[in-house]
Amino acid sequence: MAQMGRPRTFDREQAVEQAMHLFWQHGYDATSLAQLKAGLGGGISAPSFYAAFGSKEALFDECVQRYLTTYAQVTECLWDESLQPRQAVETALRQSVRMQCEDGHPKGCMVALGVMSAPSPENARVADGLTQSRLRTRAGIVACVERAVRMGQLPGTINPAVMAAVFDSFLQGVSILARDNVPHATLDAALSQLLLTWDVAASTVPPVRSDTAPKNPCLSTPTT
Repeated sequence: MAQMGRPRTFDREQAVEQAMHLFWQHGYDATSLAQLKAGLGGGISAPSFYAAFGSKEALFDECVQRYLTTYAQVTECLWDESLQPRQAVETALRQSVRMQCEDGHPKGCMVALGVMSAPSPENARVADGLTQSRLRTRAGIVACVERAVRMGQLPGTINPAVMAAVFDSFLQGVSILARDNVPHATLDAALSQLLLTWDVAASTVPPVRSDTAPKNPCLSTPTT
């Protein structure tokens, strides 16, 4: 009679959370199977690991999806058109800065840090989810700038891609500063300084000309 395998002694949901923290901290390539097994707890063996997750790559994909549906949601407000464009950008960036500085998980943003801990060429595909998330965030900032131009809140001379790159560059750089333990208060104040870029651009929008408004016929000079 075949002997049944030893039942799992670990909580799978908690294991994925722990694995996500390891990948977030060290990147895909630098996180070894030994680190994952130790981090997951329960004395999981290599066969049990593969039975539970399929492969290191499959586990990474699962961790990326968990990150994108939780922590990465801080920038989804970029697509909320009930917010004014500037408000959407500011909210997304302030929420991201706060999240990246929080305790309880690695500092910085897993999506941004995936660039610096990118997998080796033969494993490059595993970073696709992170790459697509960065592209979506950048596109969201561009969409906010374009909306502001259409609404007359920013001048038509603004290049949305260039303006978005200014804010996106700050967002990517926060990960390094957070890893260097730059305080949240400093980064939040830096963001306030950065937002002056938007305000200065907005101040150059030409005012509505009074001579384009319809004239009151009662004020016209009567003819004789």
